[in-house]
Amino acid sequence: MENLASIMRPEKLEDIIGQKHLIGKDKVLYNLVKNGKLFSMILYGKPGIGKTSIAHVLVNSLNLKYRMLNAVINKKEDFIIAIEEAKLNDGMILVVDEIHRMNKDKQDILLPYLESGLITLIGLTTSNPYHSINPAIRSRVQLFELKELTKDDILEGLKKASTYLKDINIDDEALNYIINSSSGDLRSAISLLEVAYYGSNSHHITKDLLITMGAKPIFFHDKNADGYYDVLSAFQKSIRGSDVDASLHYLARLIEAGDLDSIYRRMSVIAYEDIGLANPSIGPKVAAAIAAANLVGLPEARIPLGTIVTEMALSPKSNSAHLALDEALNDIHKGFTGNVPNHIKTTSQDYLYPHNYPNSYVKQEYLPKELKGKKYYQPKRNKYEDNLNKLHQEMKGEK
Repeated sequence: MENLASIMRPEKLEDIIGQKHLIGKDKVLYNLVKNGKLFSMILYGKPGIGKTSIAHVLVNSLNLKYRMLNAVINKKEDFIIAIEEAKLNDGMILVVDEIHRMNKDKQDILLPYLESGLITLIGLTTSNPYHSINPAIRSRVQLFELKELTKDDILEGLKKASTYLKDINIDDEALNYIINSSSGDLRSAISLLEVAYYGSNSHHITKDLLITMGAKPIFFHDKNADGYYDVLSAFQKSIRGSDVDASLHYLARLIEAGDLDSIYRRMSVIAYEDIGLANPSIGPKVAAAIAAANLVGLPEARIPLGTIVTEMALSPKSNSAHLALDEALNDIHKGFTGNVPNHIKTTSQDYLYPHNYPNSYVKQEYLPKELKGKKYYQPKRNKYEDNLNKLHQEMKGEK
């Protein structure tokens, strides 16, 4: 028996909920359909926000032949069959779910036909393609990020789903409970509504019924309507501000939501953006804590996470290194570059090899002449950087 989310799958772009930045009138995917042209692309974003629905609408709106595969479930042979089918039909759309998990064998099979245009790829992933997709694939596709659905988007979807359920009786309190339980996943919200409908007495859905079903609201929304990213922002700012109690509070909210991936990503950024050179050992420690949390899973994952977040909040802070790089990048963007000095070019005979000199240091210019004397790194005052800078000065014979 087909579930409600599948029955409701949109047939036109206008039926898709949310993602107006891509499918709204005169937006890029709208115009691709309007102009009858499709290019290889990757759609990425959280679960249940419309990736599969958009792929389905694109190929059907253009009346194109397509095959849908899963990078994990389908074998190499399935990809070979799809390519042979494409040859017979002078091209085909290949929709690949979980494309971030496509192994090298499947990529090697696909790449030549992606390059030639025989295969037009629509990849679907919940992972950031800039981190998880092979560069060879990424360079041959357009990347489109799907935005998180709002509370109003989920409500719109639930009301639409309710029209498929005869004699449904649900109040606003129950609807809001489903919305908060879904964490922006419309498919999950519709599934919960459908189970509650068939599991209720006379199709009357209440908050109490949802609680007995084990539905649990996600604590990203408080009385001030703080959103998902506000909680993540508060988590980082509490660690940056060295408030250990607030750090643990927001960590608890994220753990209660089961959102380990967001915790991992945010902690990894904080380790280098906010703590940095003031405690450089924190980066490997965060990686180790993430590995331990992944190994044991919830609920035990809270133990290594609580330990490392406490240390992060208590650690001294420095953003000197990443600010220095940002300043260097800013110069590049403005065109402040210049040629590499001749004496450090690959073929130079005039390069002075520092290891041949006392303290492995010899004075010579490394920056382009246009940037001579430029100082990007501005040290912060903390024990580690003070010591590092002292050693650096001694190496140069300045102290």
